[in-house]
Amino acid sequence: MARGQTATLPLIPLPKGTVLLPGVVQRIPVSSSRPDIASLLATVYTRAATKSPNGRIDRVPIACVPLASPFIGPNGQLLIQNGQDIDLPERAPVSAANITKGDLYGWGVAAKITGVEGRGTGEFTLLVEGVGRISLDKVYSDRQFLEAKVVYYQDEVSLLDAALGELFQQLQTLSRKLVAILRLTSILPRSAGSGGLSPLLARRLDFFIAKKKLPEAGMLADFMANIIECSFEEKLQVLGLTDVKERLAKVIELLDRQVGSIKNNIKITTFTTTTMPFSIESDPTQRPNSTRSQNRGPIPGMGMPFPPPSGFGGAGSQDDDQEPNEIEELQKKLDAARLTPDAAKVAERELKRLKKMIPAQAEYSVTRTFLETLAEIPWQTVTDDHLGPNTLSTARKQLDDDHYGLEKVKKRLLEYLAVLRLKQSINEEVDAQIKQVEQETGLSVQSKDDDNKAPPDAETAEQTKSSTARLEVLKSKRMIDKSPILLLVGPPGVGKTSLARSVATALGRKFHRISLGGVRDEAEIRGHRRTYVAAMPGLIIQGLRKVGVANPVFLLDEIDKVGGSNFHGDPSAAMLEVLDPEQNHNFVDHYVGIPFDLSKVLFIATANSLDTIPPPLLDRMETLYIPGYTTLEKRQIAMQHLIPKQIRVNGLGEKQVSFTPEVVSKIIESYTRESGVRNLERELGSVCRAKAVEYADAKDGGHPDTYSPQLTLDDVENILGIEKYDEEIAEKTSRPGVVTGLVAYSSGGNGSILFIEVADMPGTGSVQLTGKLGDVLKESCQVALSWVKANAYELGLTQDPTENIMKNRSIHVHCPSGSIPKDGPSSGIAQAIALISLFSGKAVPPTMAMTGELSLRGKITAVGGIKEKLIGALRAGVKTVLLPAQNRKEVKDLPQEVRDGLQIIHVSHVWEALSHVWPDSHWPGQEKHQQSFESRL
Repeated sequence: MARGQTATLPLIPLPKGTVLLPGVVQRIPVSSSRPDIASLLATVYTRAATKSPNGRIDRVPIACVPLASPFIGPNGQLLIQNGQDIDLPERAPVSAANITKGDLYGWGVAAKITGVEGRGTGEFTLLVEGVGRISLDKVYSDRQFLEAKVVYYQDEVSLLDAALGELFQQLQTLSRKLVAILRLTSILPRSAGSGGLSPLLARRLDFFIAKKKLPEAGMLADFMANIIECSFEEKLQVLGLTDVKERLAKVIELLDRQVGSIKNNIKITTFTTTTMPFSIESDPTQRPNSTRSQNRGPIPGMGMPFPPPSGFGGAGSQDDDQEPNEIEELQKKLDAARLTPDAAKVAERELKRLKKMIPAQAEYSVTRTFLETLAEIPWQTVTDDHLGPNTLSTARKQLDDDHYGLEKVKKRLLEYLAVLRLKQSINEEVDAQIKQVEQETGLSVQSKDDDNKAPPDAETAEQTKSSTARLEVLKSKRMIDKSPILLLVGPPGVGKTSLARSVATALGRKFHRISLGGVRDEAEIRGHRRTYVAAMPGLIIQGLRKVGVANPVFLLDEIDKVGGSNFHGDPSAAMLEVLDPEQNHNFVDHYVGIPFDLSKVLFIATANSLDTIPPPLLDRMETLYIPGYTTLEKRQIAMQHLIPKQIRVNGLGEKQVSFTPEVVSKIIESYTRESGVRNLERELGSVCRAKAVEYADAKDGGHPDTYSPQLTLDDVENILGIEKYDEEIAEKTSRPGVVTGLVAYSSGGNGSILFIEVADMPGTGSVQLTGKLGDVLKESCQVALSWVKANAYELGLTQDPTENIMKNRSIHVHCPSGSIPKDGPSSGIAQAIALISLFSGKAVPPTMAMTGELSLRGKITAVGGIKEKLIGALRAGVKTVLLPAQNRKEVKDLPQEVRDGLQIIHVSHVWEALSHVWPDSHWPGQEKHQQSFESRL
């Protein structure tokens, strides 16, 4: 055995006649007359709190040393030869107060405390598990408990040692033989042997012994020495044998003696029982396996540990039948779960049924799993919110540090925190008043002693009734918190998911994400009924079990991608009960079947679009829109968040790569065209990886001075390739019939420009539309053409009011990027201006864009997606934008960068738009329509 490190450990002297071996768990009863053990435990708990955040006492080792025997020397040798006793000196009885090193055996074990069991009478029991051998060097008694300087020893096993291998094989064979004999004695009459093993425990023991390998030879010897019948001195000998071969030989000797003794006993008893037959009817106690106690009875002298060492097939005590222990543990879990009254009734009923079942029944495991689920659900366990005087300032800083912009969303979240803070203050005041009333009236004490008191007189009863009514009024003033159901809507990559995590951090609550994308089965939300095979709770209850509290922050990701009604049910309809603030305080999962209060959960859902969310479900949520970021916002996000993250992820230091604002703007404008920042982060990661390769080559080549951390615009193009997008609009020059329109969403989820091209040719008045246009967009083309034809004379396009401008011509309307579907009424004004530009031969300025729905009267009505459209227009290089006058209110929410970079003009009619598109031109009917505008105003 190899001598290891030394250490000073708290020491527990084992009770008289008790030996603890490595790998064995043992109970040590401690009486109230042992204050030294209480002081030792306090020290262990203190050290555990400093060593680990969980304060686990099994991380703090202690020394367990048996008392010395007068018949065993310090090195384990017997002091009795040939049956002759030695002369023993007389000494005082050993006690906790006067114990010295001479009273202790020279060898012991380093152990860990695995549990403390109290009896409520000042006595308790320690559960300790031996970890490894130690030798005793010094004993210190200057503290309230004993301490010892010990030396650790480890078994040395050579896999090439043939003699050791033979001894190990012999030990395994004898051990399994003993198990087989003990199992045989369990099916014989009681007089046949001194107890036995049930088949279940025998199989577990046999499997435990058979799976041991040669490196674990010493561990198996220790385990078997604890099981077999042997004296206290023999166990001390085994403990003191540091050489593995000697230990194996000693345990084999003890095993051989035990096996021979039991065999002889079986032969004698079998002969006796076969010559004297017995009647089962007359003596039922002699019936083989007649009682469960016969199978369960412990084997005298075996000293089975409780519980067995790690790896032993699950036997937990001397009683191999685990059902009573499992039920007892389950009862403790349910008692500690703080169940609601409804849940407690169900748990009590199911637990009574479980006690009457046989473990072999299929329903036994189903019921037990159900009760374990009830015990794991956090019925009333909550985390305390960070609601102090600095709550709002701390939360505001947290949100600003994690996200740039998003002022609307941050404002709403801060409002929620402020409401929580005020409600808490009100509840604290109400609780103080309730406590004061209870102290004045004594109702709280009286309620406990109602059964022991005589009936009160009329005056006392009236006072009690008045005080009770006053308490009820005060309790009704407590504010109940109903968390809002927030829905964050926006294109991908704008930070919806990470924003929810920041909310949980600011509140000090636990966070859990539930991905709803692809959920097609209603049971995934509500759970499966217990009658089905492999039934389980739904995603909501499973999430609560995982976080362990009743008031977490739940992120319902991609709620717009939940499946609709099918033969599995309707998952979106199942979400109604979860997300309805008026009914989610009684949410019932099909598996649990007991109402659960979800009103304390802060649900934050995310979606890319509202189109696929059913209206009833959308009505339950408070919608917060998160549009795309502007170039300035992207630059700030990249500099503050994305670049430091990518530098760290790719193994670089802050000084090993440097991004300038010009480089970041180049990447944003030329290599990304999205509303979020996810693709931007990928491009920044590509640049960082290229610089990492460059830095590694310079460092490995021995020339670190040649590496330049500064990035230039040329470096960006060399790393990322040619530019993917042009930062300006494609059209540099203008020509008649071409107009720039605006669309709210392109393939990247952000706003962009849309070119509308109109060409005429000789024909018969036909109209051709191309560019994968939708029905609504085609109708907008027809409306624009009808208005132009109806007002051709007033526009100066014809000389005769009755002339048809399309008489001898045909037109072709085309929108480039024909593979991308396009639809919507927003291009009505742009198509009308394009037709007027074509027929009049006047070009529209290329830096001007417009959007708005057109009616047959020429009125320009409101459209949606103004913010996305204007951000896309600014990104594309547009300078002037024509918007419907009804969209004036949306412009107030635009980022300052957009308002400064664009000239926004509001128009309400086509004639108004013409005066801004061609301010130097005069139209014959413009004055008449201008007068009608002024009269309406």
